[in-house]
Amino acid sequence: MTMAAPSRSATSADGAEGADGARESGGPGGPDATRSAAEGNANVRTSASPADASSPPASTPSPPSSGRNAKRFILAIAAIAALGGALFGYDTGVVSGALPYMERHFGLTSLGEGVITSALLIGAAFGSLAGGRMSDLLGRRNSLLWAGAVFIGGALAVALAPTVPFMVVARFALGLAVGSASVITPLYLSEIAPPHIRGRLVSFNSLMIVSGQLLAYLINAVLAQWEAWRWMLGLAALPAVALFTGLFFLPDTPRWYISKGRTEQAARVLRRTLPADEVEGELSRINQARALEAEAQRGAWQELRTPWVRRILLIGVGLAIVQQITGVNAVIYFAPKILQSTGLGTNAAITATIAVGAISVIATAIGMSLIDKVGRRPMLLTGLSGMAVSLALLGASFHLPKSTGVSCLVLALMVLYMGFMQATLNTGVWLLLAEMFPLKVRGLAMGAAVFVMWLVNFTVALVFPVLLDAVGAGVTFWVFGLMCVLSLLFCKRYAPETKGMALEDLEHELRKAAEGTEA
Repeated sequence: MTMAAPSRSATSADGAEGADGARESGGPGGPDATRSAAEGNANVRTSASPADASSPPASTPSPPSSGRNAKRFILAIAAIAALGGALFGYDTGVVSGALPYMERHFGLTSLGEGVITSALLIGAAFGSLAGGRMSDLLGRRNSLLWAGAVFIGGALAVALAPTVPFMVVARFALGLAVGSASVITPLYLSEIAPPHIRGRLVSFNSLMIVSGQLLAYLINAVLAQWEAWRWMLGLAALPAVALFTGLFFLPDTPRWYISKGRTEQAARVLRRTLPADEVEGELSRINQARALEAEAQRGAWQELRTPWVRRILLIGVGLAIVQQITGVNAVIYFAPKILQSTGLGTNAAITATIAVGAISVIATAIGMSLIDKVGRRPMLLTGLSGMAVSLALLGASFHLPKSTGVSCLVLALMVLYMGFMQATLNTGVWLLLAEMFPLKVRGLAMGAAVFVMWLVNFTVALVFPVLLDAVGAGVTFWVFGLMCVLSLLFCKRYAPETKGMALEDLEHELRKAAEGTEA
């Protein structure tokens, strides 16, 4: 489904900015992060009037924030809240280094490796569903506090696990925190950030996720010489303690305060992030955005009966599946195991995995800088083509005689594949999911797509080690390469182009294109 993107006007920029605040890369993010998009839409659809907002009582004025103080306050928020993203990345990446030693300690079969790895992912699927509801009831900050507490307890539990069943349950509980953080962290950042830096601040969380994975690979490499796999897992408790402690010094978001009728507290936070003369206008815009969203949510389930909306939902779910069936998390979770199969020693394989984490960080930064210039569809199609070629060559390399040179070749091809994946498909899919759904079903549809994404992630992690033993690494990566080709055909046929379009214009174009296809 191809559409020409009109040039962005001054009025449409604000609408698209809300979508920027919903971005997430590297892994599953939060469906409720798209609520910032609705807030951005309100800037386009309505004209804010200070008289519409409840003015804070004059008896408890807060001093206006200077530019320097506001910047410090926002940086503190980003540094503390984004620890949730770093923990997300660390806890999903650290298992790659711990697994070879856990296999020996517990006598794991391939199925056992898959179960331990995927237990966190099924927990994350349900955690992502619960995260949005919990943040509405308890607040964004308090929900992150609960997630931080579970991160601490879960990290210690997996590090001290005496048996495989205990380990599986502990990783499932840790997954609940990972899934919740994937929703609440970008939501918190997008709602508390000033509009002009919202996209960058939420994208910083995405960068923290892949940085957390890189940190996990570095720690794995250091501790591998002592086979200290329990320390690898348990060290996640340290940033979790920092997150839990730091959140006591942060406020909740103005949007949540207003939803609970606490306008003065909302104004107090806004005075610390905005010039004084913009506070009342922002309060009014938040109120209007919430009214639009409440109206939209009331008709969400009924709207799904509309054929063109169902079609867009199915395309979104398809994109979520594409992101996972092309093999990215098989590489993230099992990179040392893959390298060991080429004859590389355990410690060397764990150390070599650092290259995978490093390219993920670099490629994510590159993708974030290109996505608004190149467009979504070209990024997806280019990335899937590069991934398919990389996986075809990777599969072929496993049919060469084992040697140090072949190990280096396999590592280089894995790095090439991850570069294409993180810079294009990962960035593009998350942004499309934040932009493409109509307002009335945006939260519901995004939640469904992210839930499916976690379930497919779980399935890949469970099946990959079994498939690796059954048919070998070569055939396994050729299967992933075939999935890239099929995904390329799907994206070429169905993925929309959303570059440069205000969300209202985009919804109109998607509806027109979908109804034209059905006709």
